[in-house]
Amino acid sequence: MKKVSVSILALVMTVITITIFSFRSMDGGAITGKVLPLDGASLAWAISGADTLKADVLDGTFNVQGAKAGIYTVIVNAKTPFKSVTLSDVRVEEGRVTDLGEIKLEQ
Repeated sequence: MKKVSVSILALVMTVITITIFSFRSMDGGAITGKVLPLDGASLAWAISGADTLKADVLDGTFNVQGAKAGIYTVIVNAKTPFKSVTLSDVRVEEGRVTDLGEIKLEQ
């Protein structure tokens, strides 16, 4: 009976540990946005000091993950005939998503 109780306790503790780590916050923050036209850009870059992060633009959207808290410059690399866009002073907070909304590319 004691072995069964110890096994059940170990199982319960394992489930609790997995549950706790499943809901912990992400490391850093994220920067998201939507590019119009949807096929007008290929990459989005987030730059802060020596930190440079990038994400592919897929179906007009991008999601830069793992950004440390701070101020970033975001560059959206446009495809021809559109012009790339640079957004300055993008604030990222720990554990939060900074949504840049719609970014319209010009020709």
